[in-house]
Amino acid sequence: MPNMRDTSTAMPRTRHKICHITTVHKATDVRIYQKELLTIASAGYDTFLIAPADEDSKLVDVTLLPLPKFKNRAKRFFLSVLLTLTQAKKVNAELYHFHDPELIFAALMLKLYGKRVIWDVHEDLPKQIMNKQWIPRWLRPFLARLFDFIERNIARLFDAVIAATPDIANKFTSARRVVIIQNFPKMSEMVQVEGTPYKTRPPLFVYVGGLSEIRGVKDIVLALEYLPKNSNAQLALAGRFEPPRLLQDVSKLPGWSRVRYLGWLDRKGVVQLLNKARAGLVMLHPTPNYINSLPIKMFEYMAAGVPVIASDFPLWREILMRERAGLLVNPKDPKAIAEAMSWILEHPDEAEAMGRRGQKAVLERYNWERESKKLLALYEELLG
Repeated sequence: MPNMRDTSTAMPRTRHKICHITTVHKATDVRIYQKELLTIASAGYDTFLIAPADEDSKLVDVTLLPLPKFKNRAKRFFLSVLLTLTQAKKVNAELYHFHDPELIFAALMLKLYGKRVIWDVHEDLPKQIMNKQWIPRWLRPFLARLFDFIERNIARLFDAVIAATPDIANKFTSARRVVIIQNFPKMSEMVQVEGTPYKTRPPLFVYVGGLSEIRGVKDIVLALEYLPKNSNAQLALAGRFEPPRLLQDVSKLPGWSRVRYLGWLDRKGVVQLLNKARAGLVMLHPTPNYINSLPIKMFEYMAAGVPVIASDFPLWREILMRERAGLLVNPKDPKAIAEAMSWILEHPDEAEAMGRRGQKAVLERYNWERESKKLLALYEELLG
C-alpha cells in the first residue's frame, strides 16, 4: 500500500514565510487574522500581516507590520502600492496573500520580483460598485464593467485565486488555480460558552454585523412595531451603523423602544449574545452582491444552535430548507419579518429543533475547520 499522508495538516518541512496584505480590513479581521493567519501559524509557517494598525499593536503568533489608518479613501488608494511594497520588502516572504482589489498592482509588482502571489477575493467587486453610495449613479455601470474586465484578465497572472463563494469562483475560469474557501464559523469558537437552555431564554432576537439600510436594519426595527403590544420581545443590535448618521434616523422609529443597541462586540461577546437568543436575523436586501452571498452571520447563528430568520433568496432557501434550520421572508416587508418573529416565540419546540438541526449542519459541513484544510493544501502545493 502506498505511503499516504494528510497534506491538509502536514507541518512544512522548512519554516516558509507567508505574508498577508490588506489596506481595507483591520488587523484583527475575522477571516484574515482569526481564521487564515492563525490556521497557517499553527501549521508551522512564519506568518506576517501588513495591515492598518497602530504602531504599538501586537498580534498573537503573527508578526504585524502596521500601515497608517487613512480616513481619506483616495489617499489610501494611491498610497497603498508604495506603502505595501515597502513593508513587503522588509518581510521578503516566499508567498504573498493579498485581500483587496486596490492592491492588484502592488501584487503584480511582487510577481515581477519573482514572488508567489495569491489573491483572496472576498466580495464580487463589480456587483458591490453598483451599490456604492459615494460613487455617482451614472458612473457605476462603467466602473463595474471596467473592474470586471480587469479582475477576470489579471487573475491569470497570479499563482492562485481564493474565492469566498462558488459564485465568485465562477468568474475566474482563466486563473491558474481557483480554490473556494468559504467564510464559515470556527466551531471551536462557537461552542466555547455553554448557552442558556433554549426554553428559558428571554424573547430576544439578535442581529450581528454591519448596520446599514441595505443590510435591512431599518426594516428589522420597523418590524418591531408589528409585534403584539403585550409582547416583551426585544431586539439586540451588535455592530456599527454605516453611515453613523443612520443611528439617529433609526432611533426615532417607534420600534426602537424594543431595541438594545450594543455597539461593536468582540468574538467572545458575539458568542455570549447568541447563546441567549431565540433567533438570529439576516435581512440583506436583494441586491446583486447579496443574492448569491453566504453571510457569515447566518452560519454563526446556526453554529450557536439558534434558528435563523433570513431573506428569501434562492441560495439561502436551498440551504435553510434543506437543513430545516430557519424561516425565510421578504426582507423589505416589516410585517412579514414580525410574523416570523412571532412564530418563533409561539412555537418554542419547533424553533429549538431548528436550532439543533442548524448546529448539526455546521458541525458536519459549514465550518472553518473543514475549509482550513483547503488553505493549507494550497500553500503546500505552491511551496512544495
